[in-house]
Amino acid sequence: MDFFKAYEVIIIGGSYSGLSAAMTLGRSLRSVLIIDGEKPCNRQTPHAHNFLTQDGEKPNVIAQKAKEQVLNYDSVHFLGDFALKGKKTREGFEIITKSGKTFSARKLIVASGIKDLMPEIKGFSECWGITAIHCPYCHGYEFKSEKTAIMANGERAFHMASLVNNLTDELCILTQGTPDFDVKQLDKLKKYNISIIETPVKEIIHENGELQQVVLQDGTCLVLKAVYAALPFEQSSNIPMELGCSLTETGHLQVDMFQKTEVYGIYACGDNTSKMRSVAHAVATGNIAGSMVNHELIQEDF
Repeated sequence: MDFFKAYEVIIIGGSYSGLSAAMTLGRSLRSVLIIDGEKPCNRQTPHAHNFLTQDGEKPNVIAQKAKEQVLNYDSVHFLGDFALKGKKTREGFEIITKSGKTFSARKLIVASGIKDLMPEIKGFSECWGITAIHCPYCHGYEFKSEKTAIMANGERAFHMASLVNNLTDELCILTQGTPDFDVKQLDKLKKYNISIIETPVKEIIHENGELQQVVLQDGTCLVLKAVYAALPFEQSSNIPMELGCSLTETGHLQVDMFQKTEVYGIYACGDNTSKMRSVAHAVATGNIAGSMVNHELIQEDF
């Protein structure tokens, strides 16, 4: 495919939110370039859930179908590359890719997602997205009534426990050290027979990502089917911060209700903007971002 040097919109990231934004823009006849490294954060996840018409489908199948539909719009182009650097120009923005290509656009949509920072626990990364999971809405039903743990501490662990408690009666919290709960929280956890285990996790024993046992540093083995984990993360792309975009206290890109950042001409959508980390939410925010970018272009030109 021949690529132009200049587009109306460049979208960094071509997974669910980026493709959703591109479809909206393609249907408005906007020239769009999607730049995507093709390494989605859910590449190990076997099935996507809680997304109407696609419940239980493989994530890569959803993404591939979406990509095919989006590229039916002639004004939308897809480049398998990594957006490495960005800078402001008089006309908008310039993006330089890892392969050395340079493209310009009037508007920029950042849909590059986030990068989970894996703990130094043997076997954890192999289970991530399969039986080491992040969201009860995305994965919880599949582990209902099973022996389950939450690997977190303090308020995050307590909040997750309140959600998962509705799915199983066999629940414990792995605090990875001294528990950080107040008296009311401890009373509530005790009321629902949610045990607290302070000893750090040493290893996760699994078979192709299917959790079998969690081994603690003192040698204790816990037979579990799933572990919810609240992992730290970082933005997958530094470009928006380099261009002046702000982060929230949680590390997400600061956007308003229309997915607009604090930098004029830059919008963001998907996992990099919200704690609501799901396929459905990513698609929804991408649709909003695409619509509002088109609106902004109209306001400038009409």
